Amino acid sequence: MAEENKNIQIPEKSDEKSNINIPSSVMLRFRRPLIIFAHILVFAASLMLAFLFVSNMQFGEWFVRQYPKLLLCFIVIKIPVFVYFRQFQGWWRFVSISDLLAIVKASLVSTLILVVLWFGLLSAEPLRRHLQNFTTFSQAIFILDMFATIVLLGGLRMAVRLYHEEFHTEQAIKLKRFLIIGAGNAGEALLRELHRMPIEQYDVIGFIDDDPAKKGVSIHGIPVLGRVDQLAQICKQQNIDEIAIAMPSVTAKQLRKVVQICEGAKVHFQTVPSVTDIASGRYKVSQIRTVDINDLLGREAVQLDLDIIKQYLQDKVILVTGAGGSIGSEMCRQVCYFNPKLLLLVEQAENALFFIERELRKSFPQVAMETLICDITDNVRVGQIFEHFKPDVVIHAAAHKHVPLMEINPGEAIKNNVVGTRTVADAADKYGTENFVMISTDKAVNPTSIMGSSKRVAEMYIQDLNRTSKTHFVTVRFGNVLGSNGSVVPIFKSQIAAGGPVTVTHPEMRRYFMTIPEASQLVLQAAAMGKGGEIFVLDMGEPVKIVDLAKELITLSGFRPGEDIEIIFTGTRPGEKLFEELSIKGEDMIPTRHSKIGIWGTNITISREQLHQMIGGLVSTADTQDYKQIVTAIKQLVPEFIGDRTSNN
Repeated sequence: MAEENKNIQIPEKSDEKSNINIPSSVMLRFRRPLIIFAHILVFAASLMLAFLFVSNMQFGEWFVRQYPKLLLCFIVIKIPVFVYFRQFQGWWRFVSISDLLAIVKASLVSTLILVVLWFGLLSAEPLRRHLQNFTTFSQAIFILDMFATIVLLGGLRMAVRLYHEEFHTEQAIKLKRFLIIGAGNAGEALLRELHRMPIEQYDVIGFIDDDPAKKGVSIHGIPVLGRVDQLAQICKQQNIDEIAIAMPSVTAKQLRKVVQICEGAKVHFQTVPSVTDIASGRYKVSQIRTVDINDLLGREAVQLDLDIIKQYLQDKVILVTGAGGSIGSEMCRQVCYFNPKLLLLVEQAENALFFIERELRKSFPQVAMETLICDITDNVRVGQIFEHFKPDVVIHAAAHKHVPLMEINPGEAIKNNVVGTRTVADAADKYGTENFVMISTDKAVNPTSIMGSSKRVAEMYIQDLNRTSKTHFVTVRFGNVLGSNGSVVPIFKSQIAAGGPVTVTHPEMRRYFMTIPEASQLVLQAAAMGKGGEIFVLDMGEPVKIVDLAKELITLSGFRPGEDIEIIFTGTRPGEKLFEELSIKGEDMIPTRHSKIGIWGTNITISREQLHQMIGGLVSTADTQDYKQIVTAIKQLVPEFIGDRTSNN
């Protein structure tokens, strides 16, 4: 929103603009007297209508002798009553049913007072002769005047509102030509709200709906133009600027279909809030927002066993390594919802730690927390933290994750991912931590990269440590997460913002994607289910072609892939696979009671002595940064490693 506001240009003041604003400023200054004057005119008109109805719409002697005296009496009574019912306040342009009910109440009360006073005066002998000329009118006039007052005042206020909504909205410099997908309740409500906007921004051209019965039907004068599969053609014919998807229960698959159909149409996409948000009252249908890539790749909400997670985290000391990273920071947010006794944020990057601490203290002021600068490979510092705080649960999210960078700096991957995990895991074992969960990656499956193989070695170490430790060590694997630091989505967005080109490594490159909150929630669910030694695998859904993802992001940004924004293929980078291997189904997978979590059933077969000896050999080569030596040491531990760069070194 802040970025949008930067682009709004406020016109400089001019004499012409000042002159235009003078009438409205005068209206505001004398608003109360003008409203009272308008009511007096309505009272006069309603009483006159009452007399005309009684006298068969004929002007006669009553207009000179009876009407002025009775009008004065009516005004004197009605004005205080209408003041009591707050009828001289509020904005007529926003009149509602409650305002109309207040008019009815004020009219009814004032009429009752007038009737009581009138018949009271008639009962007085001195005034009876003087008022005898009014008696032929009195019985009907009071009732007719009341109804006329209600109709005229209500009609006047509605007229003011309709004037502002239909004829006097402040028009933007150029109205956006708007198309609404969905001619149902949400679409109709959105159209109605758009027409009520004080500043007109959209010219609604039509509706799109797949219901054949709605073809050619008009809603508030706006026609249903066709079906969703005709969308691209309609957008070009009607020169559409923006599309609103007014289907609150729309699925990610349906959204993707709409975006793919419009590829090349050069339109922006908006969507209405979800059914849940609308039903809860948090959002209105009119609060449209831009369709994001998360909407297209989103999945069904994760169903969690909150009782198990609560038991796992509540009133516990929780330590999160890599707390300033994309996954680590989200893990901290999720943990805070379960009211831990103390949250320890461990991070090497001070700026990242500073920002996540500020966010958490603002969002969760009730949660006690400590921020701890720490390199997880520093055995002394890690030991100090564990000895002082005695964490009950460790969530180990710290790691080097960038595949190409770790190919260039292989020793650093070993230090951080292997030595760091070993250091933190040993401290958890030594100081009696109850539960330890390590966040791993799909790249540890049949690894082709230094990064993936280093995570596999780390998995092996904690799986072996679990055999003899009182601490329950578990691992959770998952694939790419949307929006994480260094992930493909932010890179594509920045390239699109710069005008392109968008770079994709290979036309067949596929990846699994999951939102950061979903991944973090499933990590907690798996960790709470673990008994120790398991390698949990998360269901990442269907893999997505990276080139398709790029096209959809370009389309969502209002550009045409291949025309406005080019897509170029740069070739696979060192250590990358075309397809990641991650599935919760297969011979070596064991299902769990949670549909989105499986357990990899393969265990390590070498002895602890052999494992530690080989890990020691791998770690000793890390400082050399010699790719060939490091790969040779890795293959002893991870024979399935298929990296082939050694031939080039």
